[in-house]
Amino acid sequence: MARAVWKGPFVEESLMKKVDKYKTDPKKIPIKTWSRKSTILPDFVGVSFLIYNGKKFIPITVSEDMVGHKLGEFAPTRTFFGHTPADKKAKPAEAEAKK
Repeated sequence: MARAVWKGPFVEESLMKKVDKYKTDPKKIPIKTWSRKSTILPDFVGVSFLIYNGKKFIPITVSEDMVGHKLGEFAPTRTFFGHTPADKKAKPAEAEAKK
C-alpha cells in the first residue's frame, strides 16, 4: 500500500538535517545512513550517501533519475549466486572453499 499523497514523502528528520549541513560543508564527506525507507527528494541531488545494507555501507551519489525512489532500492541486501549448479561463473566463492 502506498503512502497517502496528502502526507507527502517520508524522510527521516535527522537525515534532512544532515543533508542541509552537507550542502554548506566544504568537505563533502558522504552521509552515513541506516534509513533505507527514506524517499529521495530533489534536495538530495548531488549528495553522496553511504547506505547500510545489513552488512556494509554501499556508496551512492544521488542523481536526478533517483528522485522519488527509496534509498534502500540502491543498496541491495542479497547476493545472487545463480539458479543452476552447472553455472560455473555464478559461485566462485563456494568453488574455492571446496578446494
